[in-house]
Amino acid sequence: MDKTTYEAMGKFLREFAIQEMKHAAGIMERIYYLGGSATTKSNRPIIGNTLSEFARNGVKAEEEALVLYRNIIEAAGKVGDWETRELFEKIYAEEEGHLFRFQEYANMKDEPEGPEPPLSEWRKTFTDDYFSMLNKAAASEIMAIIQYTNQHEKANLLALRRKDTALEVITENNKAKAVSELLKGVFMQEMEHLEKISERIYLLEGETTSLPDPLPQVGETVNDFLRLDHAAENDAILLYRGIIEEAFRRGDTTTRHMFEDIVMQEEEHYWKFDDFLK
Repeated sequence: MDKTTYEAMGKFLREFAIQEMKHAAGIMERIYYLGGSATTKSNRPIIGNTLSEFARNGVKAEEEALVLYRNIIEAAGKVGDWETRELFEKIYAEEEGHLFRFQEYANMKDEPEGPEPPLSEWRKTFTDDYFSMLNKAAASEIMAIIQYTNQHEKANLLALRRKDTALEVITENNKAKAVSELLKGVFMQEMEHLEKISERIYLLEGETTSLPDPLPQVGETVNDFLRLDHAAENDAILLYRGIIEEAFRRGDTTTRHMFEDIVMQEEEHYWKFDDFLK
């Protein structure tokens, strides 16, 4: 075989994750256009330990989502909100596809794991406090993804995109639109960071977190977004520099190089937000 079962499942899980982010962004955008506020909270995710567990958890999550979305489609139709109904009909079809795919794996027999091997000298380097530090980085990335995605959609509000000057009318642009476009690129990079950090934790035989820390903050205006995001990038850079130092001390060259690359990108985000604040 050219690929393992793990690689095959990992590929479509990544595709599903990207699709779910698009669903979240579309729902947030619609909520803000209707004058509401999108949540930054989520239920605690259930991960599982085997491929069949991943699939069964996926089946359960998709079934719950489909019931919820069916109710939303019905409610939107009753009040004549055809735009929301159309949005959720599209999402419903894609979630149904996810469900069917998870069902293919739900009854799969997992390979027996066997007894746990004794810790090697290499593995003893990666202690609980080290994994705790790496998980702070993962939690920081989750926070940034939720915060930046939410702000990106909120910046699309018509009220925030009013054309107040002749120049804005001519260029069909303003600060809110520019910041919204900036945030889209940034949160996509943060997703890549989260994927790399999580992958590294699992390769080192640790468990990665699935909750944001600190909690995301959205703000009310574009300037609020920028101040909050500028501070978030500052905190992330300081945390990641600490991880680089600790990885160097432990001789974990791969993790050190990974975070050096991530810090360079986070510094770019920091200065981009800084430019808009001036």
